[in-house]
Amino acid sequence: MFLADDGFGPEVAAALRRETLPAEAHVADFGIRGMDLAYRLTEGYTAAVLVDAAPHGQPPGTLSVIEPPLDDFGDAMPEAHAMDPVKVLALARRLSGGAPLPRVLVVGCEPLVRMTGEEPDVSVGLSEPVRRAVAEAVPLVTSLVADLLARSAMGEARSAMGEARVGVGGEEAGGEAAGVGEEVSPR
Repeated sequence: MFLADDGFGPEVAAALRRETLPAEAHVADFGIRGMDLAYRLTEGYTAAVLVDAAPHGQPPGTLSVIEPPLDDFGDAMPEAHAMDPVKVLALARRLSGGAPLPRVLVVGCEPLVRMTGEEPDVSVGLSEPVRRAVAEAVPLVTSLVADLLARSAMGEARSAMGEARVGVGGEEAGGEAAGVGEEVSPR
C-alpha cells in the first residue's frame, strides 16, 4: 500500500491492465522493488516508460514527460531497496556492466500530498487532482508506447522498443501524443 499520492504509479498500472495493449508492451508494478526494476532494465528492452509521482514545481495533478539522461547520474548512489528513479537508473547502469540501458521516459505527476514520515496522521489514497490525473495518464502512456513501438519498427528508437514498464495505448483526447519535456495537463 502506498501513502497519499505516492500511489499514482500503481493506480496507473492497474488502469493500464484493463486496456488492450500491443503484444510487445508489458505493464509491471514494481512498487518499492527498485532492485527488480534495475535488473529488468538490463534485460535488453529498448525502451521503458516509468510512471511515478514526481514533484517538479507544477500545480498538483500536472503530468509531465521527462527523459532523464542515462549517462550522468551525478552523486546518485545506487540503492537496492529503494524506488527513487534516479537511484534505480544508477543501479541499472552499474548492473549493466557498461551495456546501454533502454531509452527511459518518465511520466510524472505533480503530487498534492507527499508523505515524509513526519506527519502525525497517515494519509491513504490519492488526492483529488492526482486521482483525476490517473485517467489522463492512461492515454498519455499508451500514446507514448505506440510512438516508441512505431519508432522501433522504423529503426528510429535509440535502443529498440520491447517493453513499457507501466503503460501503453492511444492518443491523448483531441490531439497528438505529448512530446518529451512537455507538460500535458496544467491545472
